[in-house]
This record gives sequence, structure tokens and C-alpha cells, in this order.
Amino acid sequence: MRISRSKVALAALAAALAIPAVGQDKPESILPPGFGDPTPPPSAPRPRAVQPVRPEAAATPVVPRPAAPVLAPTLPDAPDAAPSPLDAPTPTATPPAATDFAAFVRADMPAYARRSLDRVGVAGPAQGAMGTDAFGQADGRYLETLMRRLNPPVASRWVSIALRRALLARVDTPRGVNGADFAAERAWLLVRMGESVGARAMVQAVDTEDYTPKMFVATMQAALATGDPAALCPAVEAGANLGAERGWILARAMCAGLSGMPAKVKPLIDQARRSRLAGGVDLLLAQKVAGAGQSGRQAVTIEWDDVSQLTSWRYGLAMASGVEIPDTLLATGTPAVDGWRALAPTLAPNVRAAAAELAAARGILSSAALIDLYSAIDAGDDQSIAEAGIARDLRAAYDANDVAGRADALKRLWDEPKTAEGRYARLVLTAGAAARLPQTLEKPDVDRIVASILSAGLDPRAQRWRDKASRGSDAWAMLTLADPAEPVASYDEVSAYAGANDSDGLKRRMLFAGLAGLGRMSASEVERGARTLGVRVGHEDSWTRAIGKAALDHEPGTVALLSAVGMQTRSWRGVSPEALYHIVLALRAVGLPGEAKMVAVEAMSRL
Repeated sequence: MRISRSKVALAALAAALAIPAVGQDKPESILPPGFGDPTPPPSAPRPRAVQPVRPEAAATPVVPRPAAPVLAPTLPDAPDAAPSPLDAPTPTATPPAATDFAAFVRADMPAYARRSLDRVGVAGPAQGAMGTDAFGQADGRYLETLMRRLNPPVASRWVSIALRRALLARVDTPRGVNGADFAAERAWLLVRMGESVGARAMVQAVDTEDYTPKMFVATMQAALATGDPAALCPAVEAGANLGAERGWILARAMCAGLSGMPAKVKPLIDQARRSRLAGGVDLLLAQKVAGAGQSGRQAVTIEWDDVSQLTSWRYGLAMASGVEIPDTLLATGTPAVDGWRALAPTLAPNVRAAAAELAAARGILSSAALIDLYSAIDAGDDQSIAEAGIARDLRAAYDANDVAGRADALKRLWDEPKTAEGRYARLVLTAGAAARLPQTLEKPDVDRIVASILSAGLDPRAQRWRDKASRGSDAWAMLTLADPAEPVASYDEVSAYAGANDSDGLKRRMLFAGLAGLGRMSASEVERGARTLGVRVGHEDSWTRAIGKAALDHEPGTVALLSAVGMQTRSWRGVSPEALYHIVLALRAVGLPGEAKMVAVEAMSRL
């Protein structure tokens, strides 16, 4: 049968998994049900300990603090101390220069319609984002410094999801910074994470008359990442008069053309050429966008032969004008470009597919969104392309004639990718199909079935495979980490682990760190395991103190940001067990137990 049954099956699964994803036109979250629910404020003063209380125990033993991650960058000595003026991107109050240019962007807007800078963001808890107090009493200059120093993508899909929920949240502006500046810093980090749509929504959450120099820069980057230069037009005159970014001066010409005023375009382009603001392909792309508006008559040909590096300017204007970017040039871009392309509505589904899989592995797209993409490819006219073959295998994983056929289709999908990130992306893609397999399947690949189901956070369905997971296997380890009802484990459980690809014992140490961070081991067993495995549990540095204090102060947004700081590597082999312990422990302490256990599970499934 053709696409009819597959479309029904894929649509049904998409509906079952359709979890809102923050950052789209109607912000959604890709978290499974129950994740991200706002944590009620405590009725009593917060305990002076990071370790949360488990519901099945009267009290949780205090666990010694483990060592800091090797990769964690140096932070200020104390998170509540004011950073050095050299590190602070924004002074306590908006500088006079930032108020001078506000006159350029006065809008015909009544006072009652203006939005306050005291609370800025895109979404709230009802849409999957964090609450207004996500950053608590943290100093805004300290948070901005962390954001600017963060180098995404981070190793964990689930940490990236938590960070996005914090960055997009409608939060109270922290002390020490201007609300527009803090929104700009969040937008710029979202751009670098590949979350282009969320970044654009963030800059649009601030009225143009309140733009600061930093917000003009962030707006430019968000517009380029989404391939939407028209988003610059409401603030183009103020941006050009500011004079700090030559792109805004060229944006004058583009906005004139897009507004149907071609007579203004040529003088502005000629002026840019004479003043050497831009040249070569950069100027030609601006000219092509300007000529795309109503009555535009400029025929511009773009050739990439002499271009050796893809920049955000070249990417954004090429996307806006429909110019194809060569694969060799795309390869020179940052990892964020994969996210931008995955979210680009102008690209054909088969063109987006490869980038979309990487975006799903990084938490930008949900399993349901990836299924929708391949469903569109399966419904397309060209069935000879490689992406159509993947779509057919995905269809077979849902509606093959027998269970063995569905399992074989899953195996083909899992075996095809050559990179670790690609293999994990396929686990995310097939999470729903794996969850539909019956436990009566003969000779099941239990490790990958469980890893696939848990990659989308579907832990109740994964627990059905408990009886099929042999003790000491990868599946057994992941199910143990994911089961909140699992009794307190002894170190003997960790020593029984003998999963695949663990010749250096890293996965065993990660299992120990995950169980300890989730509160599944007593203090004495943690000490025993730390001594046996060589996982340092007593060392402190600026990062461990910072994330510990954020957890103690119940700041989920700060914890998510610091978790990402501790995972600045694209490979899970670069994440230390000590970092995993601190991150899992802190996430639990701020009311994010679902994210905590998924991060621990991810460590096992991706190593």
C-alpha cells in the first residue's frame, strides 16, 4: 500500500507525541507529559542543603560534594558577587548613549500598549517555559557573562532543552542589567544554539523604542539566522543611525526595496559601495534582497567560487533570496547552522532532513516534528532520493505486516548513520515506533529499543521492557536510572554493570554518578563507590560552588545555564562523571526531576 496507511500511522504517532516546542510561532515544548510543570513555592524556608527529599523516604542522606568537571570554565569566585567591570557587558543602568538613540525609534504607540522591561520573555509555564523567577536573585551581569562565554552545542540534548526553556521564559529582569540587554543576551545565545525561531521571538518581545545597542546586534543576528531581513525594517533607521553595525546601513537599502520603493535602493547601494561598507558577494546579496521587493528590477547573479567561509550575513541573505548555498560552503559554518536550516520553512523537506536529524539530537526538534518532516517526504513526488528511503523505512517501522518486519525496519534505521550524533538522532526519530513493539518480539535488541524510547522521555513505556533487560546490561542501567520507584541501590548494583563499549569503565562511572545524583544510593554507598571508581566527591571549585548555590537558592534557570556550562563539548566522552553528578543533583533540587533522570539516562545511551 502507498502512503495512505503510513500517513495515518505517522499522524497518529505525531498526535500522541505532540508535545509543545518553545520557540515556534505558538511556543511548544518537546518535553513529555509532566515535564516542566511549575514547582509550587515552598511553604517553609528552603533547607540549607542541595539534596532534595525523596517522596518515598523520610529524609535523604547528605551526599558528599563531588569533584568539578574538567571542562568547566573558570567562573567568578562567587555567584552572588558583582563581576569585574571589565567582565560586565552592561552597567547597572542603561548608559546615556543608550537613551540618546531611543528618540530615533519613537513609535506611534500609546503608553498603555508599551511593554515593560521589568519582565521580558516569550512564554510562560503553560507553554512549557520556566516561571518568572527562573533566575531568582542571581546578578544579571553574572548571568550575562555566563551566556556570552557559553559555546554551544552542549553534549546533552536534555540540558539543551532545559536551557531553552529558561532562555525563552517570561522572567523578571535580574538586578544589575537593563531588561532589553538581558533579552538581547538570551536571544544571542539562542542564535548560537541553533534556536533561530526562538531568538527572533525574543527580540520581538521588546518594543523597538526600548532597543539598546546590544539589542540591535541581537536583532540583526536573529533576522539573519531565520533568513528574514524584513524583520530588521521596524528598527532599521535607528540601527543605521547608531552606526555600530554596517549591516544596518545595508539594511536600509534592503528595507527600501522590500517596501516597494526601488528608487531609493540604487543610491543606498552605490553609497555602500563607495564607502566600502561591503563588497563582493556580501554586497551582491544585499542588492539581490533589495531587488526582490515589489517593482524591484535588479537581476543579480550570485557566484560562490571565491567564497571560502559561510557567515551569518551570507547565510541569511542567501536564504531570503532563494540562493542555493553549496554543501562545501555550508560545511564551513558553525553547528548552529544545522538548527537554522532545520527550522527554515522555505527549504524543501528533503533538504532539511539531514540538518533536522542533527537538530533533534541537540534538542531543537522533537521526535514528533522529525516524524512530520519524513511524512512530508514520504508524501512527495520524488521517491528516488535517499531521504525517501528513510521515510519508507520509518513507515515500515509503524505499519509493516508483522512485528518482525517492524523490528527489521528499525534496525535498518539505527544501523545506517556513521556518526555517534547521527545514531542518537535515529533513536529520537524512532522513539514512538520502538514504543509500539510488543515485549513478545523474538530476540529483541533491548538496549536500543529502550534507548530509543527514553530518548523522547517516554519512560513509562520503556519500563515495560524491564523483564527483558538482563541485569548488568545497558537497558537495565537505563531503566534503573529512569524508574523513580527503584529502591535505594548499593554499589554492588553498579559493579554488576557490564554494558557495551565500556572498555575504559567510563559508562560504569557515569552510572554511579547518575544513581548518586538521583538519590538512589545512601551516603555510605556513594563514598564506597567514589573510592572504588576514583570519582572525586569532595573537591570544590567555582563551578561546583556556583551550581550548588543556584540549586540551594532554587533558581532553575541558573541551574540550566550552569549545567550547559559544565557540558561544553559535543561528545559525551568529554563530560566527567563529577559534572554529571552535580548537574543531576542540582536539577532535582530545583524541581526538575524528569530532566535530571533523562540526562543521566542520556549519558548511558550515548556513550
